Amino acid sequence: MMASSFEPTKEKIEKNEEDEESSGAGAGEEEDTGAQIAPIVKLQEVAVTTGEENEDCLLDLKAKLYRFDKDGNQWKERGVGTVKLLKHKETGKVRLVMRQNKTLKICANHLVLPTMTTQEHAGNEKSCVWHAADFADGELKDETFAIRFPSVENCKAFREKIEEIAESQGKKETEEGSAAAELIEKLSVASKDQETKPEVEKESTPAKVKENDAEEEAAVKKE
Repeated sequence: MMASSFEPTKEKIEKNEEDEESSGAGAGEEEDTGAQIAPIVKLQEVAVTTGEENEDCLLDLKAKLYRFDKDGNQWKERGVGTVKLLKHKETGKVRLVMRQNKTLKICANHLVLPTMTTQEHAGNEKSCVWHAADFADGELKDETFAIRFPSVENCKAFREKIEEIAESQGKKETEEGSAAAELIEKLSVASKDQETKPEVEKESTPAKVKENDAEEEAAVKKE
């Protein structure tokens, strides 16, 4: 049987492969014209500030955050990202900050106060809930948050750190309150002393006048 004229022969296949290799090699080579092309837009490095430069990070964990919607009576997801506990280097105050992945949008931002406590959420050891006056939206709002961690260990570490910070902040406020009370007491004692001195002088002045009058009368009688 004669081979069809449309069927490629072995010689044709080999020739086509050689042509493809030679054309591919030529296409891969770039001709150097010697011309230099300047970039259209010149980008400059810009320093980005996060507001966390004066704070030390006490805790940094990945988690998913939820906020309780009172109007809809349901939990709504705030974002997936990193939750941090940051302590200010000067004031010593600690705040909780959480940012969403990629966009870095803040979804939680509030102080850890002595009254702040966490509770296990819906019997899940990987999640917990708490209340706080949050400033993530640019104004203080009373919010109820729920957070879920990838592991029980991370959730436990978060809750223990919150408890530790709240306790230390409470002791600090007590010490500051005692110091302020002592200062007020000292100031009040000093003011009372200043008030009593003029009264003593007022009481002694008429007595001195009477004594002087008596001496003058005695002198007149002798004369």
